[in-house]
Amino acid sequence: MSFDPASLTYNDAGLIPCIAQDDTSGEVLMMAWMNADAVARTLETGRVTYWSRSRQSFWVKGETSGHVQELIDLRVDCDRDCLLALVRQTGAACHTNRRACFYTAVRDGEEVELMRPME
Repeated sequence: MSFDPASLTYNDAGLIPCIAQDDTSGEVLMMAWMNADAVARTLETGRVTYWSRSRQSFWVKGETSGHVQELIDLRVDCDRDCLLALVRQTGAACHTNRRACFYTAVRDGEEVELMRPME
């Protein structure tokens, strides 16, 4: 059965959320948006490609920063409205130069920073 990005369920803006997870550690690294073309480019190149809502353009992770996400596996959830990209992450996944975007926990009503920026 061949895969067609058009078979996914996109929101009204033509986007689908994609969660990036480290293939080795299982750590959830980030969430970003893809459109059908970004999904196709990711599968064609093996480099995770997102859709930047602010720039209205493709964003190949690591293209300017060197913090590359190499696609290991792309998974579709049961409702076909969310993607999971298992990746080999080089460097930081977060634009704040942290390993992951989920670096803040809420504990006892307080925000706790779990990781510092990478050096």
